[in-house]
Amino acid sequence: MIEIDNLSLEEIHVGQESEFKVIISKSMIEKFAELSGDYNPLHTNESYSKEVGFQGIVCHGMLLASLFSRLVGMYLPGKKALYLSQSLKFLSPCYINDEIMIKGKILKKSISSRIITLETKIIKNNDTNVVIGEAKVLVKEK
Repeated sequence: MIEIDNLSLEEIHVGQESEFKVIISKSMIEKFAELSGDYNPLHTNESYSKEVGFQGIVCHGMLLASLFSRLVGMYLPGKKALYLSQSLKFLSPCYINDEIMIKGKILKKSISSRIITLETKIIKNNDTNVVIGEAKVLVKEK
């Protein structure tokens, strides 16, 4: 059974953080290409990716960004979350076998609108920012 956090607006506080790790696999990239229809050779052809200056197959930026959905929907706040918006800046490529940490930190909380603002980050190999942004999430009552 998959566990989902179920934080109420009252339980959420500014500065609260959550994180989880993922190792990027070739299978993840292949499945995302199939799902999105994005078969750009940067994401599917290692020799092409190297030819144009990358270390290997580049993980889709939007595959990485989709992990923010897991952060919000499963951890912070979890079950009561309804995603409203997400800004994204892609800072560094990510490759197969990179270990990434997906992090969220509560920056603001509005009681009247029930909206929280999170700083969102993906960091690879413990030291390189890959994706940064900001999310706005409605926290439902039930």
